[in-house]
Amino acid sequence: MKKNKLKISLFSRFLDYVEIIGNKLPHPATLFALLALLVVILSWIGSATNLTAIHPADGSLITAKSLLDGDGLRWMYVNIVSNFVKFPPLGIVLAIMVGIGAAEGSGLITALIRTLVLSAPKSLITFSIVFAGVVSHTASEAGYVVLIPLGAAIFYALGRHPMAGLAAAFIGVSGGFGANFIVTSIDPVLSGLSQSAATIIDPSITISPAVNLYFSFISGILIVIAGTFITEKIVEPRLGKYEGKTEKIELKNITDIEKKGLIWSGISVLVLMIAVAILTIPEGALLRNPETGSILHSSFMDGMSTLIMLTFLFPGIVYGYVTGSIRNDKSLMKFIVSSMNHMGSYIVLVFFAAQFVYFFIYSNLGVILAINGAHFLKEIGLTGIPLIIGFVLLSAFINMFMGSASAKWAIMAPVFIPMLMLLGYHPGLTQAAFRIGDSLTNIITPMMSYFALIVTFAQKYDEKYGIGTIISTMLPYTLILTVLWSLLLVIWMLLGLPLGPDGFLYIEK
Repeated sequence: MKKNKLKISLFSRFLDYVEIIGNKLPHPATLFALLALLVVILSWIGSATNLTAIHPADGSLITAKSLLDGDGLRWMYVNIVSNFVKFPPLGIVLAIMVGIGAAEGSGLITALIRTLVLSAPKSLITFSIVFAGVVSHTASEAGYVVLIPLGAAIFYALGRHPMAGLAAAFIGVSGGFGANFIVTSIDPVLSGLSQSAATIIDPSITISPAVNLYFSFISGILIVIAGTFITEKIVEPRLGKYEGKTEKIELKNITDIEKKGLIWSGISVLVLMIAVAILTIPEGALLRNPETGSILHSSFMDGMSTLIMLTFLFPGIVYGYVTGSIRNDKSLMKFIVSSMNHMGSYIVLVFFAAQFVYFFIYSNLGVILAINGAHFLKEIGLTGIPLIIGFVLLSAFINMFMGSASAKWAIMAPVFIPMLMLLGYHPGLTQAAFRIGDSLTNIITPMMSYFALIVTFAQKYDEKYGIGTIISTMLPYTLILTVLWSLLLVIWMLLGLPLGPDGFLYIEK
């Protein structure tokens, strides 16, 4: 027993050191600016040393591009503003904040939290938040903007540490990105890339978007159970009691007028969903792909952020009208503007984070690292289960430097899928292993597109919270899930279970 306590104490001290060292780094915005400068220098070194890689898909030569030669300097001068404006999370976050501003200002979100906290069993709150995080993948990336700050607010309302609530939501939304209970929008993207790579060996092969569905479903259960355990037994005890002075939601009973507001706001959401269903479900509907009739690749999926915004905006307006908190357009706009006022630090963070990401993309350093890392794993001659686990770890490592799952898979699939097919492994297995690795380090890498936003959410509760705080808080999830999720895959392989419909483990001969 003493040995176990000693191990926990040592691990906790290790996390404390991670936090201290991480938070001694400059302000997050400054850090991203310094990282962008580092990429500039490394791009020059890479170009000067003729750092290259052969693209596995088309055989083209990829060379490191210097940001300090004439072309690079001109590119930076021309693109600094567009890098900021086109950075994907920026528009999504600000658009959704329009809806959240109405819902929050009117009192709808506070009423919903009070209803949830007062009615739900307290023992299931953590479980529910992690579960909601996993399910949120069906709504594109809304979980980052909506659920993560909501998790922190719910925990704080219950007298628990808000960072534990943030962590519980973050592990479900981002750490569990490779797990879900249904097919989501990322599945056809990855399976399409897998199929393109697999045709190098077998031109007749087809890879379904549901190829990993069974494994993904069980993985979702694993994430929810493990995420709940880690939050309550490791993360929250380490955080201790929250001593901050952030305004807390009062847990008083819902009044009759608030109940009426919640009912009518719920009706407004139902009406919105019916309207969207009419515009999406029937054959030839407006929001389907006009050429293919598909829903997965359609205006409906592309405009998911708009739907999320409206899902908060309409009920927020209705709730405010019923309860009297919104009397006219001026009060509504006041709430929306107020929500935007809190986004100033995030906007500054995004400006520098965008430069870092796009400098890295321009330099080709991330692509070269991914391709050469893949070739290294191939050349050392791993086979069987060690090869699959090695691939999981390589994917996790590369994810520290390349945030986009589809961009990484576009590079890695043409190398690993043919290689593992020649060894007898089905592309579905290779894709499943990639998705595990891609998820494990999402929560500890600043390259993840929404990492700057997570820091901003944390700083609402303590302005001293920084990158070190986030990494040290989330590191236990990464370490433990690396073991558990890899073990699940090994057991799956040993039992010979299918990964999904037509999701075989091995190539049929």
